[in-house]
Amino acid sequence: MASVKVKFRASLKADREGTIFYQIIHRREVRQIVSAHHIFATEWDNVQGILLPGMHDSRRAFVQSVRDHVHLDLERLARIVNQLDEQALPYSADDIVEQYNLYTTQTSLFNYMQAQITRLRITGKARTAETYAATLRSFRRFRRDEDIMLEWLSSETMEAYEAYLKRMGLAPNSSSFYLRILRAVYNRAVEQGLIKDRSPFKRIYTGVDKTVKRALPVQLVKQIKTLDLQKYPSLGFARDMFMMSFYLRGMSFIDMAYLRKCDLKNGCVTYRRRKTGQQLIIAWTDEMQDIINRYPYNPTEYLLPIITSYEINDHYAYRNVGYNINHNLKSIAAMVGITVPLTMYVARHSWASAAREMGVPISVISEGMGHDSESTTRIYLASLDTHVVDRANQLILAALS
Repeated sequence: MASVKVKFRASLKADREGTIFYQIIHRREVRQIVSAHHIFATEWDNVQGILLPGMHDSRRAFVQSVRDHVHLDLERLARIVNQLDEQALPYSADDIVEQYNLYTTQTSLFNYMQAQITRLRITGKARTAETYAATLRSFRRFRRDEDIMLEWLSSETMEAYEAYLKRMGLAPNSSSFYLRILRAVYNRAVEQGLIKDRSPFKRIYTGVDKTVKRALPVQLVKQIKTLDLQKYPSLGFARDMFMMSFYLRGMSFIDMAYLRKCDLKNGCVTYRRRKTGQQLIIAWTDEMQDIINRYPYNPTEYLLPIITSYEINDHYAYRNVGYNINHNLKSIAAMVGITVPLTMYVARHSWASAAREMGVPISVISEGMGHDSESTTRIYLASLDTHVVDRANQLILAALS
């Protein structure tokens, strides 16, 4: 049976922190694992081999945190030794060190989260991978690029990160968004048996507040539609894509970008939402065709003039175009006196709002937008005729005439 002891190596300079390391002894082999923990010599009891409380109040919380982390490291080493013993095969002290280092690499938050991002991209969930990557970048900035083990995440760490996001000016919903993603990553590691659940998210806000209404009344949408933007082609393109989203029942921009020419058949566009995988069928109207006719033939497989070249990565192209559209929509908002931030997503909200104002049942709106998260509307979705949704769309488009 291998033994593990906690050791401390003082710094050669009296005013510097020393390093905690673990001594592995198995079959007379002695190996060392250097930890990431550093303390002063005055915070270590050489006789008992334990950490002492910090000499100053400012160090007490830190030393307690180190003590907790050392305890977790020892738990991990004990699990590794037990697993090797259960295999009933010869093993060495080097095997223990190798397993420990492998486990540490796999379950550091940065490495584990990057592995999840790669998994999402491989499985075709590019949008979700983007949100995970954005969260990882944010957390790395908070940590000043210092990695942390998943099992070291604590309520204090997450509260500090929540406070950091607030200082950075993020609204509660944006802060909650990042924290929910981190919680999902943590929970996955728990489900995989890599770590024990220590409930680090129990004291932070991960809910969703009601947001300021982003829908535009039909009259404002009509003003956007009728703006004379011939002298401003960039603004005209942004307006056209906004209107195309509205015409297509609030289709999300990513779904618009990846609409293919072969998706348009027999007067209908058939596609699957990238977010949910739900298939939608939309009647192709004159308004939609008019927008297509305003632009040169797209040499790619895509229907709309968003991704227009095979020489640029599709993902990069749609994101770059989307950024420019949203930037130009701000200028359009100023032209018509819109005070809410005008983005492509507003077209989606506006279609739903217009449909409801015209008395369209919520179940029909839900089907039209491809929602699948509201259990109250799922009953209707299986039997709803898509022609009902198309008729609802025709009513909305007629209001713009």
